[in-house]
Amino acid sequence: MLKLVIFDCDGVLFDSREANRAYYNHLLARFGCPPMDEEALDYVHSHNVTDSIAHIFRNQPRIKREAADRYRTELDYGPFLRYMIMEPDLLDFLRLIRPQYHTAISTNRTTTMPMLLDIFRLRPWFDQVVTALDAPRPKPAPDGLYMILDNFQVDVDEAIYIGDSEVDREHTRSVGMRLIAFKSPSLEAEYHVDSFTAIPRLEPFTRTKEQR
Repeated sequence: MLKLVIFDCDGVLFDSREANRAYYNHLLARFGCPPMDEEALDYVHSHNVTDSIAHIFRNQPRIKREAADRYRTELDYGPFLRYMIMEPDLLDFLRLIRPQYHTAISTNRTTTMPMLLDIFRLRPWFDQVVTALDAPRPKPAPDGLYMILDNFQVDVDEAIYIGDSEVDREHTRSVGMRLIAFKSPSLEAEYHVDSFTAIPRLEPFTRTKEQR
């Protein structure tokens, strides 16, 4: 029986593609580098900030990684929040599933995650949030999922993950967890949805209602 619903952040809770584009292009511009192409944007959209900076500066040997990392830690993320768009039916979905299910987040975001939770008033809706700073290894390593499963003392087949990328597929596959692909029809997953309103009609949720 389903007991735990785990969410990715970027591409699931938020449409954050344009926020990521603005943020990382700002970092590149600061060091006189051209903006990202779509391949780089795809990469930073699903990876942690450390790996993303290494990726976007990989062809810029004159740029010291330490300088880019230092500037990043000093950069105020606030101006980029205006590009973040919360999914319109997210709160309705959270109201529907709580407190029947535990809710958690496993994300490759780092220092910006607490800010997002507070600005968008999402903190009360999640029982646990695991970022790339909290887990020993970031996604797609399984560490974050194991931390969440251990915290709630649930088995992997009692949990489900909502994600949108290949990183999320690898993340869930590493522990044998079911994946709901969110607005990602080509992603290999057990279930596919285009909105949060479609999720309660999925078999794991309807079966839970029947068993209760």
